[in-house]
Amino acid sequence: MRVGAARAVAVEWVRERMRRDPSIGGAFFSGSTVGLPDEAVLPSWSDVDVLLVRDGPAAKVGKFVHRGVLLEVSALTWAELGSPEDVLGSWVFAPMFRTDAVIADPSGRLAGIRERVVAGFADPVWVRRRCAGVRRRIEDGLARWDDGASLPEQVLAWVFPTSLLAVWPAVAGLRDPTVRRRYVRAREVLGGYGFGDRYPELLASLDGGGVGPDRVREHLAGLAVTFDEAARVARTPFPFVADLSAAGRPVVLDGSAELVAAGAHREAMFWIVVTYARCHAVLAVDAPERERVLRPAFEAVLADLQVASAADRRRRAAALLGSLPRWQAVADAVAERAVAG
Repeated sequence: MRVGAARAVAVEWVRERMRRDPSIGGAFFSGSTVGLPDEAVLPSWSDVDVLLVRDGPAAKVGKFVHRGVLLEVSALTWAELGSPEDVLGSWVFAPMFRTDAVIADPSGRLAGIRERVVAGFADPVWVRRRCAGVRRRIEDGLARWDDGASLPEQVLAWVFPTSLLAVWPAVAGLRDPTVRRRYVRAREVLGGYGFGDRYPELLASLDGGGVGPDRVREHLAGLAVTFDEAARVARTPFPFVADLSAAGRPVVLDGSAELVAAGAHREAMFWIVVTYARCHAVLAVDAPERERVLRPAFEAVLADLQVASAADRRRRAAALLGSLPRWQAVADAVAERAVAG
């Protein structure tokens, strides 16, 4: 299916939802389809992300298939989105408004945000502010440790802030940050701005130096078993539980397999370990006996990433934090070249 056709399905769903729910004040596209041309092909493992803006808090709708298109619908409030300047300074939201990603905007508030973002997106002041936000999120995330947390919680608390090091160059280079493919995007940006020699260091902050393609395929096969079991037993309303479903399965497994086939097996380990940890968070609560049976495969992933113990993860976090001044210099140089043209 073409991206344009998939977006049209999403627009239809949003309009119908807004007719039934007057608390929705607007909607816009987010995620990997933002900025893609209508004629681009939407891979079978990609979803169309939609953000609903509401007057008050609301739970995430989640992943589901509508008219043959995998949609992922989330919600936020106007306060969470913020003012036009808040959005312009946000590395999360600003990229969504630099193109025409608005689906519905009866009040015109989203149009006002988009006008401000388009006008100031490449302004060095705002580029620096967005980059500073990424660095701050890395520092804040890696500074918080809870030795009493479960293993899945500890792994997620390490891997997400660690992976933001890959988001930083993309934000500096005025590129849209991605989730599952963030390391691929970082490689492209660093190479494009003359810092390709720094990419191995960045990738090693995730995997400790390299996991071979055959081993990654083994981990992906193990993840398929764990994923299906977690999807089968999931009852507890974790924020990410909608991703652990039949609808979300192709995004994780087929999307990761595509990365491996393309030679990006080390990059694929990011979403593999994230999904493993999420699955085990669910299993530990909803099926603890099955969690114990399946845990060795999860532990093997952590061992290959050289973060098997809490001490390992703390050591890696400290090393990454110590490297941030060097990465600041890279981000500043990338931003300067990107803004210049």
